[in-house]
Amino acid sequence: MKIPFTKMHGIRNNYIYIDAITHEFDDSIFNQLAIDVSNVNTGIGSDGLIVIHRSDVADVGMRIFNKDGSEGQSCGNGLRCTAKYAYENYLVSSNVFRIETKAAIVTVEVYGDRECIDKVTVDLGPPSLNRSQIPMHGPDDNQVIAEEFHIAAHSLQVTALFLGNPNAVFFVDAIEEAPLHELGAIVTDDPRFPDRVNVGFVEVLSRHEMNYRVWERGSGVTEACGTGASAAVVAAILNGYIDKGIDVTVHLSGGDLYIKWADDDHVWMTGPAETTIQGVFHWKRQE
Repeated sequence: MKIPFTKMHGIRNNYIYIDAITHEFDDSIFNQLAIDVSNVNTGIGSDGLIVIHRSDVADVGMRIFNKDGSEGQSCGNGLRCTAKYAYENYLVSSNVFRIETKAAIVTVEVYGDRECIDKVTVDLGPPSLNRSQIPMHGPDDNQVIAEEFHIAAHSLQVTALFLGNPNAVFFVDAIEEAPLHELGAIVTDDPRFPDRVNVGFVEVLSRHEMNYRVWERGSGVTEACGTGASAAVVAAILNGYIDKGIDVTVHLSGGDLYIKWADDDHVWMTGPAETTIQGVFHWKRQE
C-alpha cells in the first residue's frame, strides 16, 4: 500500500501526518500503521502518527496515534503542525480556525502566509483539576496539588491535572537530576492513573521561566510535549512558583514554548511548526 505522508515537528516532537481529507483510508489501519511508520529502522522514524480528517463539529479533525499504536487524546505540538498543514494546503480558509481532537475542540491561529506558516498559537481551553477528571484514583475528588507520591523507593510530591491529556508533574531542584528515565515508565503505567499519564519534571528558574522534561504515555521520552509543558505551567501556578496571567517561557529538550494560563482560565500555547519531509510510504501491512 502506498501512503502519501508529511513528516513535521514542533520543537523536535515529530510525527508522520497523513491527510485523510484529500485521500481515503480505512480507519482500521491506523494503530498498526503508527507502530510501523514510527520504527526508525524499518519505517520512517517518528514519535507516532497523526491523521488529519474531516470534522462535523470543527474545521478539521485530528487523531493521534502513539508509537506503540495506542490512540492519544490531544497533542500540543501536533495541533500546531496540523494547523500549519491545514492552512498551507487550503483545507481551511481563515488563519483562525478550529480543530477537533479526542479531548476537545480547540481554536488555533497561524502566523504567516500560505507558503510558510512558522508560528501557531493554540487555545487549549481551561485545565481540569479535580481528581476524577484527570483521572486519578484516590479517597476523594480534591485537587491533586503537591500530594505525597511514593513509588519505587522514591518519595515525591505530585501535582496532577488534565489538559488535553492526563499529566503528572514533579518539581526538582535541577532538571539534569530528574529521574526521568528511571521513573517515567513506572509512573506512566502506575495503577493510580487508570488512563495512564504523561510524566513531567520541572525546574523553575524564575517567576516567568522554567525547564521541562517529559515521558509521554505511549511514546516514552520525547523532545517536547506541548500539552505537558502547558500543564507544567498550570502546576507551577497552583504551587505558587509563578503567577497566573503572565507569559512563561518553557525550555524543553527540542526548544522553547511560550505559555500563559490567562485570567479567564484558558491556557494559551505559542510555538513553531516545521515540515521536514514529504513522500510516499510503501507499507506492507502484516495480516
